[in-house]
Amino acid sequence: MTDKEITRREFIKGTVTAIGGLIGAVIAIPSIVYLLSPALQAKEDTDLIDLGSLGNYPIGLPTRFETTRTKVNGWERTAINYGLFVVRKSDSEVRVFSDICTHLGCRVSWHADQENYISPCHDGHFDIVGNVVSGPPPRPLDEYITKIDNGNLFVQLPPFKRVS
Repeated sequence: MTDKEITRREFIKGTVTAIGGLIGAVIAIPSIVYLLSPALQAKEDTDLIDLGSLGNYPIGLPTRFETTRTKVNGWERTAINYGLFVVRKSDSEVRVFSDICTHLGCRVSWHADQENYISPCHDGHFDIVGNVVSGPPPRPLDEYITKIDNGNLFVQLPPFKRVS
């Protein structure tokens, strides 16, 4: 027997190891891709939200609108509540603001008697177009990009951050 010859036992052992490794790879690779693919497909939510007919929003009065959307990020399913204020200036000019205070994330509400959005957390005040009037908020309310199509109002997610 020379050094280059292999025994029947070594041949069977090598063949079984190679076949076992191939079977393991055939099972493992698709499983890993299946488990990791949702995390690799995460994307920014840039959908449009239909706020309904423009006629539902009176001119000159901030009107609250609230919707809940379900977002799937990988294996996680999250319900996100969007609150916003629609300010209709005319038949063709509409601005939509987030109801989240830019200071600590509290929900603001419109107070018609003071003509301000007021944050209950630290008494932050914003005017009708979301600019800071008083208090600790560092910047104006976030604003949504709007689109009017066939008399219906749409906003695009997410809102953009305005600077002072």
